[in-house]
Amino acid sequence: MDYFLRVAVSLLPVLLFLLALSLLDSYKLVRRRSLTIAILFGCAAAVASLGISTLLKDGLSLRPIAYSRYVAPFVEELLKSAYLVYLIGSRRVGFMVDAAISGFAVGAGFAIFENTYYVEVLGESRVVIWIVRGFGTAIMHGGTTAVFALMSKSLFDRRNTRDISMYLPGFFAAVLLHSFYNHFILSPVLSTIIIHITLPFVILVVFYRSERATRRWLGSQFDTDQELLDIINSGRVSDTHLGVFFRSIKESFPPETVVDMLCYLRVYVELAVHAKGLLLMREAGFDPKPSPDVGRKLAELKHLRKSIGKTGQLAVNPLVHGSHRDVFQIYMLERR
Repeated sequence: MDYFLRVAVSLLPVLLFLLALSLLDSYKLVRRRSLTIAILFGCAAAVASLGISTLLKDGLSLRPIAYSRYVAPFVEELLKSAYLVYLIGSRRVGFMVDAAISGFAVGAGFAIFENTYYVEVLGESRVVIWIVRGFGTAIMHGGTTAVFALMSKSLFDRRNTRDISMYLPGFFAAVLLHSFYNHFILSPVLSTIIIHITLPFVILVVFYRSERATRRWLGSQFDTDQELLDIINSGRVSDTHLGVFFRSIKESFPPETVVDMLCYLRVYVELAVHAKGLLLMREAGFDPKPSPDVGRKLAELKHLRKSIGKTGQLAVNPLVHGSHRDVFQIYMLERR
């Protein structure tokens, strides 16, 4: 019974916090499968960290306290952030909310393995140790990875770039927070209390601001996409800004490619309108399913993407916005 108490106290807080974050997401952007993958990656990062720490402590002849303060934060945050770099770089997270949830899930996975390992290694220890590890260290791991995800996603959205330097501010912020916690400047119990006061507040503020920004984006872009789709379907393209655009590029592309570019634009906007409609319905409390013809349109989009090539896609991007959020909405339909 004592063993199960230690396991529960060290694991339940971070899992409950992750569950609360998922429930706060009114758009349901992060599915259970994605959460599970993030947690498993966090566990794998913890396994790798354990092996690396053994090699570094022996190779550098570091005392455990020095390693935990100055080396472990770099190693652990680097390993935890790898999966977030993949998600953000491949535009598989569209908003700061799902970046925060995915980041916290990776940190939670790391904490799950680490705390389970220490329950076995430390054996019979005072319950207060597991309270500190469960309510303090585990939440810290989730929080620092969420901070990395939030800062990186924010910079990528503002700059709309894939420059790897956009990850550095979030990484160093996570490392500094992790190192500060490991310095034990405050007592472990007091540090745990502070984490539980500040982290939920910061996350709630981010959720509020992100959902408000998402709402604005959905409202404005839904109307813009619908207007663009009406223009294409009406056959009045030549009399609009679209007509001006296609006339300006007709000397740079073969006629059949220009036709495919217009088809690509039509299919992309149809899917974008459908994706935004799904998000708006989720916010209203419904759980809609994608239209049956979404699969066919995605296949057509993939074919047209190959047909017009990279240059054609770059030319059309200004018309379909091309931001991380806009790319994410197509990915959201692909993973349905």
